[in-house]
Amino acid sequence: MTKPALVGINHVALEVGDIDEALAFYGSIFDFRLRGRDEGRAFIDIGDQFLALMKADAEHRDRQRHFGLVVDDRSSVRNLAIAAGATILEGNFLDFLDPWGNRIEVAEYRDVQFRKSDAMLDYLKVSHDKSDASRAELSQKLTRKDP
Repeated sequence: MTKPALVGINHVALEVGDIDEALAFYGSIFDFRLRGRDEGRAFIDIGDQFLALMKADAEHRDRQRHFGLVVDDRSSVRNLAIAAGATILEGNFLDFLDPWGNRIEVAEYRDVQFRKSDAMLDYLKVSHDKSDASRAELSQKLTRKDP
């Protein structure tokens, strides 16, 4: 039987204590479009994917579990996250905890190996430029011969 190939992530769901507060928190850090909303849920567009905010009463704190968001320019993210009330975490990456304990790592598009389509980048008004390191990483992956 052939196993299906993983192609990507459609969405990530975060548990938050209050949808309005979560939209305000994330909206004070990131520019986004609201995809939709109903009772106890909101959906934030991330290009051709989305972030689902789900109301939950149980508190938690992610330690190692996290997900990575990619932005066009992360130079102001740290200060915006601090101003929004995020807890900045120590380490080599830009990681923070939101008020509900969700751990988010933020990377810049030019530094990650995945590529969005030209049409999506134009829609998002994001530069098509990639760093030398990310181009090399992607090139190596695309030319690798698997056994």
